[in-house]
Amino acid sequence: MRKWGPLIVLGMAQFLMVLDQAVMNVSISQLVQDFDTTVSVIQGVITFYALTMATLMLTGGKIGDILGRRKAFTIGLLIYASGSALTAASWSVGALLVGWSILEGIGAALVLPALVALIASNYTGRDRLAAFGVIGGVAGAGIAAGPIIGGYFTTNLSWRWVFVGEVLIALLIVALVRIIKDAPAGRKPQLDMVGAVLTALGLGLIVYALLQASTWGWIEPRNSPIEPFGFSLTPFLVAAGLLTMWGFARWEAHREASGRDPLVRMALLKVPALRSGLWSFLTQNTVLLGIFFTLPLYFQIVLGLNALQTGIRMLPISVAMFLTSMSGPLLAKRWAPKRIVQAGFLTLVLASLLLLSQVQPSLNGVQVTIALAVLGIGMGLIASQLGNIAQSSVGEQDRGEAGGLQWTSQQLGSSLGTAVIGAVVLTALGAAFVGRVAENPAVPDDLTYAIEIELNEETNFVSAEQVEDALQQAGVDEATTAQVVSEYQGAQLHALHAGLLVAAFLSLAGLLATRQLP
Repeated sequence: MRKWGPLIVLGMAQFLMVLDQAVMNVSISQLVQDFDTTVSVIQGVITFYALTMATLMLTGGKIGDILGRRKAFTIGLLIYASGSALTAASWSVGALLVGWSILEGIGAALVLPALVALIASNYTGRDRLAAFGVIGGVAGAGIAAGPIIGGYFTTNLSWRWVFVGEVLIALLIVALVRIIKDAPAGRKPQLDMVGAVLTALGLGLIVYALLQASTWGWIEPRNSPIEPFGFSLTPFLVAAGLLTMWGFARWEAHREASGRDPLVRMALLKVPALRSGLWSFLTQNTVLLGIFFTLPLYFQIVLGLNALQTGIRMLPISVAMFLTSMSGPLLAKRWAPKRIVQAGFLTLVLASLLLLSQVQPSLNGVQVTIALAVLGIGMGLIASQLGNIAQSSVGEQDRGEAGGLQWTSQQLGSSLGTAVIGAVVLTALGAAFVGRVAENPAVPDDLTYAIEIELNEETNFVSAEQVEDALQQAGVDEATTAQVVSEYQGAQLHALHAGLLVAAFLSLAGLLATRQLP
């Protein structure tokens, strides 16, 4: 216990940090019902949680350097617990946004960089490789438990009870934090507030624009609040975000040149192994969270499974990821980390294509299970190596910043995955539905026009039964209703296929990120 006790406590914190994101994904349908809202609004809440962490992670890592990493870890857990309590009691989407997306996101932004640095300072050599493998496995276990726990409580009690449990777990970790050896104290840096604002603003603009792309339009305007030069606002916000991030890089260089502490030393991004690892983290999480957003739509809205059944269906991902992540030290004895990560991304390509082939009107349980297990193996291969690569590529004094960069890339990937693949799914749904009803001679032109106008206002991924009810309430005859519903069901599958195809291409792009891994 003296040796591995700190890892147990840190593993509990890692489990807690990944648990509720998986809970939210399988509870989408219930959240929509409880708060009388839409899938796209809940998509925004999920994205904003990851975005809060991504935008504040560098600041959280720097605060850990200032306060001490164990203290930052403890404060973060207490903020996280308060956010979980508000989430459990939330009475509106606004309360859910403040409790879950903001307070829990702020808490996690303090906890996660400190957690990575504390592992690196408590373990060395092969013990450190084993510890990061265990943490990767625990992340897989959290992803495994999230859908099951969330599905059980959502189906039989309420998703709110999960967050009550999170409050208790966070307080237990705080009570045990003393057994963790703090990272060595160095010179306390200054907090770069201008850099913190610039990075939060820049990343926020990019992700928010991508999140709204399905509503505003990618280039051509659909429901854009303003239309600069006749185009959608989306590309202009993305450009503003990129320009802000360029300004952030210039500001950091200016602070370093003037002898002041930057939020992040830009020289770290010149470390080949760290830079390659960060791009790999970004791509991995974009694919994982994009698929985790897409699959519940298929299981719950297309097939009509409840949250518990959805969690059980997604279990093979998490079990395979857990077992593969835990095998990191054994794999590293035979193959270079670079080859293991590359094998992981190739496996993700295969898994995405397998899933695409199995998203059909009826469920083929065995083949879907195999595809999900392959996805988990790919994720586990990547997770088993990247944490150790990132922390071992820098010295002790830079581990807080490296941890902040690591979790920034991961959470930025998570928010991009939900935003980008979610936007692709919704855009493809609207385009396919309009195209299919327009080509169907059994659907009158005036009804096709009405559907197109409705979808131009906002596209929501709803069940075929809801479409049928809406048509009946509008007085559409039974035969035409059947034709439109059939076309909508085809459009649903086309949209999900589009999302999974994008995941496959992103996994291929991940291979390019591995070139400078050791």
